[in-house]
Formats: sequence, structure tokens, C-alpha cells
Amino acid sequence: MKLSFTTLGCPRWDLETIVAKAVEYGFNGVDFRGLGDTMNVYETAPFTSGLAETRSRFEAAGLAVTCFSSSITLVSKERAEANREELERYAELCVRFGTKYIRAFGGKIKGADGDAGLAESARAEALEIAAEQIRTMEPILRQAGVRLLVETHDDWTRCEDVLALLQGTSPETVGVLWDVHHPYRTVGEEPEHTWRTLGDRIAYTHWKDSLPDAQDRSKFTYRFMGEGDLPFKRIDAVLHAGGYDGWYTLEWEKRWHPDLAEPELAFPQYVRFMRELESGRG
Repeated sequence: MKLSFTTLGCPRWDLETIVAKAVEYGFNGVDFRGLGDTMNVYETAPFTSGLAETRSRFEAAGLAVTCFSSSITLVSKERAEANREELERYAELCVRFGTKYIRAFGGKIKGADGDAGLAESARAEALEIAAEQIRTMEPILRQAGVRLLVETHDDWTRCEDVLALLQGTSPETVGVLWDVHHPYRTVGEEPEHTWRTLGDRIAYTHWKDSLPDAQDRSKFTYRFMGEGDLPFKRIDAVLHAGGYDGWYTLEWEKRWHPDLAEPELAFPQYVRFMRELESGRG
């Protein structure tokens, strides 16, 4: 089991601390989603003037850069130019670090909340926008030898909706990032169903735990791994049986939720939990 974490969980760590703590806690890689106060890491010194030193630091530590988690939003026409620039910059970094994946969002569908007919029309339009954006992105992805991974998130959490988004795309350039939390927690999707529908395109996973609000089950509170009620044994069994050999990445959303526990507590707890999960496989 290859373990990684996103830097979303340690917004106050500098690069030296990120590498040192990853090694100390027993991780195998790091997924970059921001560094310090900057979300686009290609704008930070460790990935510009200090790029060679950063590569050497990761190589010496035996760590992989597992993914560059971008803000690319496929259904947003307004972000088309920004999406392309972001993709090009991250694709360059992928080549430099031997990284295979760039994370993208499907995005919020305008007009999806309301009349069922209007919502269906809005989703159809969103699919057309996403298809056009992916078409322009594919040459960049092919040249760099990387895959764009659409996360099970926002208005693209249901596996059937993600599958529709993948229609017409090449498995070589577009895959799925299964955030194992969101489909189960927010739409009640069973992990077996997620895998049956998307398993042949799932290339990467995010992990986190939570408990639903007692009064409003559409709301939830994040918890340490095993202190919520996500069916992690079932999820791991599904992945293991399906031959998944990708990354198991902790997404501790400390940047967005400052009240969450510090990474010095959450990160080593994740490693312990996941190693126990791995050792308990039948």
C-alpha cells in the first residue's frame, strides 16, 4: 500500500518540513495542493528557481511526487484560458518529477439546482463544455505522458455522472480520482457500486473519515481515520480485489478547515490506521 498526503493538510509547512515529516511518519510520497500561501505551486520558489534542489531533496528522501492537484474546472467556460495555462505548467512539472497525474474538478453546474428538466439541460450543457475542454487538453497530456484525473467531487460525485463525463475520452489521458469519502457520505453510494461503474478508470484515491450531523445528514464533521463511520475495510477490499495498485492519499482539509487537528497528529495517525488496514486483509 503506497501512502501519500496532500499539502492541503499542512498549509504552514515549508518544503523542508514536508519532506522531513513525510519520511518521519512513513509516507511514500507527497501530493501537492498548495505550498505556503500559494495554491499554484509552480509559482513558488521550490518549483521555479529551486526546482533542481527540490528534485534532489525528494530523490534523496526516497519520496515520489504522486500528483499535482490543480484547480482546473472542466465545466467552466470562464476558466478555459486559466485551465490551459495551469495544465501546461503542471504538465511541465510532471515531466520533471516523473509524476503521472494532474487532478481536476468537474466543477459546479450552473442551473443544476431547481426544476428537474432545467437541471438535466444544465448538466447536458456542462458535459459539452467539459468535452470541448478535454479535447483541447489531450495533446498537452499526451506530450507530457500524464493523465488528467477527474475527482468524485462537487456536482460530479455520483459514479454515473462521472462516467458520463468520461464518455469519448481516452483512458490514456483521462482517468478518475476516487475520493472514497464523498460518494459514500454525500450521495449514499456504496463502494462496490462505485468500483463496478468506474473501476477501470480509477487511477488514484483520496481518503478521509467523518461523521454525519445528527440533525442534518447532509452535513458532516471530519474525524481521524477510524473515528468516523466510513466503511474503509469494504473500500480497501474492493480496491484490493480489483487489482488497484495506486496511491492511498490522505486529504486532511486543514487549509479549508483551520479548526481541524494539526498535521503532526493527523498524518502519523493516518499511516498507523492504513498499515493496520493493510495487515488485516484476508
